[in-house]
Amino acid sequence: MAGGAPINFSSNNSASDPKANYTPAIALMATLFFVIGFVTVLNDVLIPIMKNTFHFEKNENWKLMLIQFSFFMAYGLLSIPSGNLIKKIGYKQGTIYALFIVAIGLLLFYPASEYSSYGLFLLALFIVGSGFALLQVAINPYLIALGTPETGAARLNLGGALNSTATFIGPIFGSFYLLNECLMTEAETLATTRTLYVAIALLIIAIAAFMFFMKLPKLSIENEKDEVLSGSIFQFNHLIYGAFAIFFYVGAEVVIGSLLVVYLKSDTMGNIPEKFAANLVAYYWAGAMIGRFIGSKITQKIAPNKALAFVAIAAFVLIFLSMTDIMINSSITVPVINMGEDCKTLEFYFNFKSLTVPLAAMCLILIGLFNSIMWPSIFPLGIARLGKYTSRGSGLMVTMVAGGAFVSLLQAILADQIGYRYSFALCLVCYAYIAFFALKGYKPNKVADNEQGEIVEV
Repeated sequence: MAGGAPINFSSNNSASDPKANYTPAIALMATLFFVIGFVTVLNDVLIPIMKNTFHFEKNENWKLMLIQFSFFMAYGLLSIPSGNLIKKIGYKQGTIYALFIVAIGLLLFYPASEYSSYGLFLLALFIVGSGFALLQVAINPYLIALGTPETGAARLNLGGALNSTATFIGPIFGSFYLLNECLMTEAETLATTRTLYVAIALLIIAIAAFMFFMKLPKLSIENEKDEVLSGSIFQFNHLIYGAFAIFFYVGAEVVIGSLLVVYLKSDTMGNIPEKFAANLVAYYWAGAMIGRFIGSKITQKIAPNKALAFVAIAAFVLIFLSMTDIMINSSITVPVINMGEDCKTLEFYFNFKSLTVPLAAMCLILIGLFNSIMWPSIFPLGIARLGKYTSRGSGLMVTMVAGGAFVSLLQAILADQIGYRYSFALCLVCYAYIAFFALKGYKPNKVADNEQGEIVEV
């Protein structure tokens, strides 16, 4: 999943009392990163549930991808307004509001499942995405502020690590709880889904209530008064190219995770059961988690554009290989997590099952490893040398997370027309563009980081 965007603030934004103990607050903020990752990745498990519940046909994948469209479109529409709202009401209050918005969306799963309304499910997901858009804007600077400026990046990395961990755990838990083979009817599956989402909503409400009474530092926003800028952010070519790189990166990452379960269950992939397919998706996100830890070390020694070019080309090659006959017709046996309960004795079990999967599937799963450093590489390259235009440039970059909505929907339409296998050609386009940005598009044509703050050509 996309990580938090870098935020510009001065040292004044950090906690002013060096003797204060902000450990509980740091733990709470880091927990919110975990919640965001966990709830977001559950969409991947929700897709096969909705497919079975509403009996979508093979040529109706676009309807399934409305799940991701509804969720990520909220980021595209509300990221910039969320920043404006935070300026007015403050970071703590904004975080509490965001949590309640998320909870409202999750609670809507109750009537949506009661009335078996797909439209209500989509509305619920849009509201959850709206709350997360506001939450992301608020908690990134808050986590940095809870301590000294020198250790702010470390705290933000902690949040990112927990977010990645959640995206690994989420599909495993979802497959155990929501894709449980003991759920014999659609009504039972919907009831279980309802219980899980309502329970998460109650937990989030409890976190919001706890946060209301917690002492947190007030942040001094760097530019409290909106400065009138004479130029436009659209004059910076590298920013525009970077914004589209974010669009295609998030789109490709989301669509691979979203379509993997239903693709693995197809005849082409050998009809892998949904429960095990979901656990293979967990491996995809595990790659992203592992890659984030490795990438944090590698990117300290290698220029971000060079690292980005390498992973983009690697992802392109893996996508291409996944579409070839040799990879589809060749297979490999891998251990897959097998967790559940005996439907008769209700005894819990946990083991690994040897599963034979096409090499094409493993190519797609491995892409998670190369996706891991794309966000932290693209973002700083896109907003480099913007000077006082940085905050607006950041807003544009975050808005382009909407790629998760549009790319997933477009690929689903392609899958309906030409099949899952060849629909991944769209991902080839995504990674080819990212490679272009890494090799050429990142170079600024104009900058505004001079002493006068004027836009000048380079």
